Amino acid sequence: MDWLCRSKWLGRNVLDWLIPPNCVSCGEEVASGGGFLCGRCFAGLRFVHSPFCDACALPITQEEMAERGMLCADCERSPPPWHRARAAFLYEGQARSLVMGLKYGSRTEHAAALAHFMARAGGDLIGPDVVLVPVPVHRGRLWQRGYNQAALMAMALARREGLACYPDALQRRFRTASLAGLSRQGRRRQMAGAVTLRPRYWSLLRGRRVVLVDDILTTGATAEVCVKALLEHGCLSVDILVAARVTLA
Repeated sequence: MDWLCRSKWLGRNVLDWLIPPNCVSCGEEVASGGGFLCGRCFAGLRFVHSPFCDACALPITQEEMAERGMLCADCERSPPPWHRARAAFLYEGQARSLVMGLKYGSRTEHAAALAHFMARAGGDLIGPDVVLVPVPVHRGRLWQRGYNQAALMAMALARREGLACYPDALQRRFRTASLAGLSRQGRRRQMAGAVTLRPRYWSLLRGRRVVLVDDILTTGATAEVCVKALLEHGCLSVDILVAARVTLA
């Protein structure tokens, strides 16, 4: 096993020497072993650091933590249906560019880069008994875009961590209008009944711990209908792991 690890390490270094890796964001050359991003693009990321809300990954202050523990005011007042949520970044700057490039710019190579950072952020959610399930897109949007960005990230995470992943377990029953600009209640009305669990996964997910994967967490309206669909069919628990967390004013 040790010999195999050394061989893989040597192979990666030889490949980096022959074909120097490039930053997935700007294309600049990255030093061997430097990861997916150059130093300048990496510096443009704002990571979600503790303290943050355990239930929605929203950053909180030390004063809020002393008052309510690891929950923000909204989650203490109205707990979400999922257990915990983790996010790699705040949705701004370089993180926004990476997510938007994946979601709308066909930059599918961003999925592995985002999954790399999500694995770090969600380390306490991920275990050998976990199943990864991505938030679904409607088949019309899937046809237009050619892929589901959440599924690409979930599959990259699964490969990286050696986890089970069911990319098509959830499905959108109908196409919803854009949620951008809508209030929390408006988003909930749009998403009501929009997601269901495919029958062939009912027995496969019953009694399992699930991590729901998506690109962005905003109000949680989309995550809520996905989580409810999973829990209604017997999933033991559902946590959420996203690339970026939107901070609402």
